[in-house]
Amino acid sequence: MRQVYARLMAMLYLACIWVAGLSIVVMTLIVPWGVYTRYVLGTGSQWPEPMAILLMVIFTFAGAAVCYRANAHMAVELFVSRLSASARRAVSWLVDGLLALLSIFMVVWGIELVYVTWNQGIAEFPWLRAGMTYLPVPLGGLITLLFVIEHLWCGPARDLMGAEQRAVADGAEAS
Repeated sequence: MRQVYARLMAMLYLACIWVAGLSIVVMTLIVPWGVYTRYVLGTGSQWPEPMAILLMVIFTFAGAAVCYRANAHMAVELFVSRLSASARRAVSWLVDGLLALLSIFMVVWGIELVYVTWNQGIAEFPWLRAGMTYLPVPLGGLITLLFVIEHLWCGPARDLMGAEQRAVADGAEAS
């Protein structure tokens, strides 16, 4: 059962990488369009900036979940490295527990935020409900929570990788 869950989380991880990557690529394509229309054509487009903000929100929440699973998130380990192995394990459980609580908070209050703002419109995108723009908050919290569960139940994702995948990850970390 753990292996199935870990495989599903690996697929979710890959999907999040693609979503975050596509978000940043599209954002880097539309921002210059906004600059071009404003300064070259003299008729600035109204949609590039709000679209870039929406894409940055998607990138942030998908990317944060990816960084947690890959253990590439920011961590302050100045004093943790001086602790005994059992104390480090306890601190790791504490950090994962706190992140799980934060993720649950994001899911619960993110859903509330989506619900409260669902019927509000966005001037630049009349077809898009404001509540839809907040969907990355609860979704990002849910995905992060799933990755925390994986970490606590199955161990770090790095330990679940095959030797070939670990070599690729080590090469990426070295560069």
